[in-house]
Amino acid sequence: MTIEDLPDFPLAGSSLIGKYPFLFQGSDTPVIFSISAAPMPSDCEFSFFDPNDTSCQEILFDPKTSVSELFAILRQWVPQVQQNIDVIGNEILKRGCNVNDRDGLTDMTLLHYTCKSGAHGIGDVDTAVKFATQLIDLGADVSLRSRWTNMNALHYAAYFDVPELIRVILKTSKPKDVDATCSDFNFGTALHIAAYNLCAGTVKCLLEHGANPAFRNDKGQIPADVVPDPVEMPLEMADAAATAKEIKQMLLDAAPLSYDLSKPLLPNYDRVTSKAMLTSLGLKLGDRVVIAGQKVGTLRFCGTTEFASGQWAGIELDEPEGKNNGSVGKVQYFKCAPKYGIFAPLSKISKAKDQRKNIAHTSSTKAGPLIRSQKIDVAHVTSKVNTGLMTSKKDSALESTLSLAPGEELKTGAEKDVPLIGSISSSSSISSLEHKQSLSKKLNARGNNKKTMSKSPSLSSRASAGRNPPCTAAGAAARRPAAWRVA
Repeated sequence: MTIEDLPDFPLAGSSLIGKYPFLFQGSDTPVIFSISAAPMPSDCEFSFFDPNDTSCQEILFDPKTSVSELFAILRQWVPQVQQNIDVIGNEILKRGCNVNDRDGLTDMTLLHYTCKSGAHGIGDVDTAVKFATQLIDLGADVSLRSRWTNMNALHYAAYFDVPELIRVILKTSKPKDVDATCSDFNFGTALHIAAYNLCAGTVKCLLEHGANPAFRNDKGQIPADVVPDPVEMPLEMADAAATAKEIKQMLLDAAPLSYDLSKPLLPNYDRVTSKAMLTSLGLKLGDRVVIAGQKVGTLRFCGTTEFASGQWAGIELDEPEGKNNGSVGKVQYFKCAPKYGIFAPLSKISKAKDQRKNIAHTSSTKAGPLIRSQKIDVAHVTSKVNTGLMTSKKDSALESTLSLAPGEELKTGAEKDVPLIGSISSSSSISSLEHKQSLSKKLNARGNNKKTMSKSPSLSSRASAGRNPPCTAAGAAARRPAAWRVA
């Protein structure tokens, strides 16, 4: 539903009309206006709408300019527009709009736009405060949320660091509204939003109005936990780093006593907490984990750190994709090779489904399971071990197949098992093609092969399970001398 027509007459007998005589009768039910582009003068020399320009003013005050077009003008994030929020907003109201009507593109109301327009360096705070007061007098609902961002007026004012508007909004809000959560910020409060964006003035204002500094978001973080770490900020952001330290200290000072434990008591408290959190995630130190569904490694550490607040997991990665050797600064949290260590919040790790470790770091005692996990036609391997001869093109093709990528993976992890097969085949080929040893030596080597195969029940069972069709196996058996066949 849209409202584009100008009413024929003003509403009489209303106290609000007496206070704001330019208003016309509006709709009783808020509506969402259609999406439109911002109108621009044909001879305009700039790419944005400037209410101070004469040609732009003709468009702005023209009754034929639709509400959708006026909302499109409000979306322009330039000082010329944001500092004239009251002029453009009143033109929208003059066209008979409900004070809670929404822009079809952003789903924002006039109060939402006004909270944005108070941003320092872009808008004008005094103008924004006056127009917000006017909108609230007209019945603007401070609890309404944009359906795209899930933010209400308080969240917008906190995000854009306008404490003056926060005071206006909280005057007409219920006490509990100061801790209203927003799903786009992990269900954190306005205090979380302000802390994350380093809005010191807003943090102080919210605390003065009763915001809860111990409120935990969906990740279990209090506002102090979401303050960006000043240690990770470059030198050119020294001012921001100082602000981060100030905000964090402000939040910690305001937190309950349970969050202000002395340092000697913190280690024991945190060890219990980290162990409980790991248990709740079904994890323990030494488990294989995945970080954000991407990097895989072994969990080596869990607990609090000096470099950031909250619970952190230290992981030794399978590949050199990390940032450290298990230490940050001068503190060694766990030990690993350089660039194999990484830290991540507990919320970003999960138990790995594949429990196999990196082959390069696996001892030879675990080579057996790795071999069994490879889907190789062991029937042909057995035949190759028994013969050691290139009897046909088919056997040559099988040999080239075994030399592909799966075989390469086995070289490292099964150094003590795979050479058993390869060495026998190689020695047989050398003896038959180069040295041409006597028949008696060949028979001795074949006897050893028979003993070796009898000691490998797992390979025999895999051979029976992965064997080719009977005709192929029979053909191979026919080519095999009777003395070489394995029972």
